[in-house]
Amino acid sequence: MYNIRKQGNTMKIEEFISGHYESGYQYKYFVPEKINHQWNWDDSQLSVLLEKASLKLGELNSLSNFIPNIELFINSHITNESVLSSRIEGTKTKFDEALFPESEISAEKKSDWREVNNYTEALNKSLYEMDDLPISTPLFKNAHKILMEGVRGEHKQPGEYRKSQNWIGGVSLADAVFIPPEHNLIGELMGDLENFLHNQRIFVPHLIKIAIAHYQIETIHPFLDGNGRIGRLMIILFLVKEKLLTKPLLYLSIFFEKNKNLYYEKLSRVRTDNDLLNWLKYFLIGIEEVSAQSIATLREIINLKENIETEINKWRRRHRPAQILLNYLFEDPVVNIKSVKSVCNLSTKTIGELVKSFEEKGFLEEVTGNNRNRIFVFKPYIDLFEK
Repeated sequence: MYNIRKQGNTMKIEEFISGHYESGYQYKYFVPEKINHQWNWDDSQLSVLLEKASLKLGELNSLSNFIPNIELFINSHITNESVLSSRIEGTKTKFDEALFPESEISAEKKSDWREVNNYTEALNKSLYEMDDLPISTPLFKNAHKILMEGVRGEHKQPGEYRKSQNWIGGVSLADAVFIPPEHNLIGELMGDLENFLHNQRIFVPHLIKIAIAHYQIETIHPFLDGNGRIGRLMIILFLVKEKLLTKPLLYLSIFFEKNKNLYYEKLSRVRTDNDLLNWLKYFLIGIEEVSAQSIATLREIINLKENIETEINKWRRRHRPAQILLNYLFEDPVVNIKSVKSVCNLSTKTIGELVKSFEEKGFLEEVTGNNRNRIFVFKPYIDLFEK
């Protein structure tokens, strides 16, 4: 039917044949080649890019292990990934808006806000579930069910692999840009992908493995909706599961989102031109670039924390509650008087004075313009994620 270059049970990246087409009713769907094999390559540039990406990712991991109270910063990194991964799918929620309570979100923005916050919940829940579950169908389905709750796609079989044909681009199967494999093949193809991720008898570098797996799940498109977010979520889960990162601090969505047309083009070229090599190079460049950016952001966060601490150390009587508030702001950079009061356990008057001091120094900025029910954002911190 089709020919693929194999050496024993080894696939050669440069000679990879991505799959073949089969006929459905008045359309043809794509059946990807299975990936649970040993892989090798001759291209020396790919080896160099793999080395650079691995070193930079290792540097990020080492830095995170030496930062005290690193847990303070994890929530904001996860929120940023949620914003950017959802933005690839068309949402317009900004980083600070994602942290607002739902009651403060206007009706026209509420759907986007829910999609972003669903992603945050799905990622956090998946990280927790990995203590008991491998990266596998149950984990994907649990995450997908959370992603689809109360948003666009909530009626498209949340938490279940599709039972009908879907497509990418166009308004129907007749003019689709790409038609994934029919639903009867999903179980077999996803089983192959899972086996590849966990196969201890093949020796494929982790970054190459997750790059191939991400391409594969995007090609299988196992759900009726939300496939892109599941595929990007899988990347960070794999990096943490395989201990390339001890904390979830690297998110490729920032790389994919800055030119999402290029991201889709690179994936598409594997299917149309068998160009897996180019996709892998693009992916590794992204790992190196985002690792470097994450390192820079972490260092800026530490500098910001140290500079503010230097200032509040001068406050004498208010120094202790100010430090408590500062630590809380790194965990949740959007607050109101009620939340500050619950954290600092002081009178409303004293809390008002403390918040006013943070405002005067430029640490907090009020964003509603209200006299009551005011919301404050930790502006210098949020700016680090939005620049």
